[in-house]
Amino acid sequence: MSPTSNQAAVQSRSTLAGIPKLLPGVFLLAAIGYLGKLTEQGIARYGKAHHIALPNIEYVLWAIIYGLLISNTVGVPSIFRAGVGTYEFWLKLGIVFLGVRFLLGDIWKLGGLSLVFVAIELALSIALMTLLGKWLKLPPKLTSLLAIGSSICGVSAIIAAKGAIDADDEDASYAIAAILALGAFSLFAFPLIGHSLCLSDHAFGLWAGLAVDNTAEAVAAGALYSDAAGKFAVLAKTARNATIGFVVLAYAIYWARKSKSEFVQHKGAFLWQKFPKFVLGFLLISLAATLGAFSKPQIADIANLSRWAFLLTFAGVGLQTNIRELRKQGLKPLAVGAIGEFVIAGTTLALIFGASRFVGL
Repeated sequence: MSPTSNQAAVQSRSTLAGIPKLLPGVFLLAAIGYLGKLTEQGIARYGKAHHIALPNIEYVLWAIIYGLLISNTVGVPSIFRAGVGTYEFWLKLGIVFLGVRFLLGDIWKLGGLSLVFVAIELALSIALMTLLGKWLKLPPKLTSLLAIGSSICGVSAIIAAKGAIDADDEDASYAIAAILALGAFSLFAFPLIGHSLCLSDHAFGLWAGLAVDNTAEAVAAGALYSDAAGKFAVLAKTARNATIGFVVLAYAIYWARKSKSEFVQHKGAFLWQKFPKFVLGFLLISLAATLGAFSKPQIADIANLSRWAFLLTFAGVGLQTNIRELRKQGLKPLAVGAIGEFVIAGTTLALIFGASRFVGL
């Protein structure tokens, strides 16, 4: 056996040995997510049995609420933390499976104007966060992480960028905490604003996909509004996510030049490394569905798998958000994030609201 084969075998055994450590946390995610689903169903049954028009609060929000309660009261015991940390894996898996509900023709439903709005959001987020970070005198790399996180896909982008620009762990934790806190707030605020403005499913889903940073919260905000809005939120968010490799590469080159460290030699390999592979999975499943590879029962089963994956995802979002830790980290990163997100959300909402009134978005 060659050295390469030996190394692969060792890595495989190491991966298998680590699975038992993940199981307690994964079971906790599943339990919280399922409790959210039971709560949604229980309230619906109660309202129907007693002829009461109760608000339809979907499982995604209940799962996040239960996770927040645990994280900010008793906390998450160490035995569960490794498994809880897999919540982003379940998010990506859920989005891949969700591709079965999108024929490739559905991508065109996002429309050319919507894609222009995606480009505007990216440019606005990067420029605004950079200016705010300089104004409030944040560490430069923390400012870069906030700009990357707000423009693309929140936590995933920050994690990808941390190593690329050699940022400190403290900077990354500040940026992630700010993004998660603002994302949790958007789950409550966005649907209320959307309903008050009578936004269409297309308009609201596009707004959620553009203005909410973390993919989990963007998908949840869309789903809380309507099933159709959730589809458009995924499409818009996927378009943003697909730019992660290019944006992180640009920042890596910038910081490499500024610090005079080793230049990024193989840009293509770097781009592939940072590119979110789950986007390709989503497109492959969509292509297979478009070509008729799945029967209607199979489509229903795969779509149901995506919902189960999202159950674990949304529970993890709540469990990862610790309000006490935010207080220790100071207000400046949160202030930069909050001001920036408010302006970005307001600007994209104005664009989308105008388009919905004048061109029928």
